[in-house]
Amino acid sequence: MRWTSGTERFAPAAATGGARRSPAWWTGLDAARGLALIGLMAVQVLPGHHAPTQAPAWPHTLLSQSSAALFILLAGVGLALGSGGRFPHQGRWLAADRVGLAVRAVLIAVVGLGIGALMPGDAPADDLLVCCGVLFVLAVPFLRLSATALFVCAAVLWMVGPLLVQGVTDVLPAPASAHPAFADVPAEPGGTVSRLLVTGTYPALPYLSCLLVGLGVGRINLRDTGIQIRLLAAGAGLVVLARTADPFGPYVVGGHDRAPTTGGTGADELAEVLVRGPDPWPVDGVWAIAAGLGVALLVLAGCLLVSRRSGAWLLRLSAVGATALSVYTAHLVALSVEVRYDLPVLWSVAHLGAAVLLAVGWRRALGRGPLERVLDAVGDAGRRTVLHRHRRLHLT
Repeated sequence: MRWTSGTERFAPAAATGGARRSPAWWTGLDAARGLALIGLMAVQVLPGHHAPTQAPAWPHTLLSQSSAALFILLAGVGLALGSGGRFPHQGRWLAADRVGLAVRAVLIAVVGLGIGALMPGDAPADDLLVCCGVLFVLAVPFLRLSATALFVCAAVLWMVGPLLVQGVTDVLPAPASAHPAFADVPAEPGGTVSRLLVTGTYPALPYLSCLLVGLGVGRINLRDTGIQIRLLAAGAGLVVLARTADPFGPYVVGGHDRAPTTGGTGADELAEVLVRGPDPWPVDGVWAIAAGLGVALLVLAGCLLVSRRSGAWLLRLSAVGATALSVYTAHLVALSVEVRYDLPVLWSVAHLGAAVLLAVGWRRALGRGPLERVLDAVGDAGRRTVLHRHRRLHLT
């Protein structure tokens, strides 16, 4: 989700650490984002389980946790690159970054809530856009931190997060709707907050550690081959650690082997099991997030390494990633079409193929996606307001 790229246009080279975009490097980032987006869409449009046994189908087993973790990790990378890269902004630039990020967060949440009103009750549960808006707000205090500080914060949150989740879950009421919409905010404020923070398909509190890791990754020199190899090793280490530490999880993402034992699991319950496992958060949630984050680092490092020598192979994927917000929004709107239930396989193939073709065609003809343009324009307006106000105060 390169949803903060517009911030770089306002900062001088000294403020951004002299960073300049490398076409191959950005192709690798966008390709990783494209893979995450395709994985998320595949989980939602392909059949969720095998009819005879009610066991989760392989796309859900392989992609559910890792795709979301990669999506959010790359959102953090985008936030870091838009707020100074290796040299975090300070002073008025930092204040402008925070305002711009808050404005973007509100707009993304508004889009997500609007889509929630369109979704039928039996559609796959999805609150990713709204939760991304919440995550962006939670990330505002962390924008000034260095890579080391961000990694430390992510590790602490990863360890204490499940306890926070359990505590908040005990206090807040359970949400009634699987698709947060505008009407739910005043009608069920506690349930809406509960779903967005802890009980939703993509709860913000557990995934904040992924966002902070992405922020930290964006603060290091991602164009360096040595750094890319270290990210590859770190991702592999996290996957091995998660698989070793969770003796009940033979798959890359924790909890999947126990999903078949839940019997006739509905769409919402299946999504919850695939993300967290059927047991309480304090045990399985830690390793589920760690495994998904490990896979995300593997994919990111792999795409960056491939882009150094054969970036042309990644152009179609990078086109999908560069228009991620527009493509994902269109995907969610398309999910409201009931034909997917009658012809699930045909619908799935046509849906994913159309998304890729439209993204590639739009990218080649018009560049940034339509929602990306709006998001950048609104966020940049907020940043300009802060910078111009500071300039007027300085002149007076």
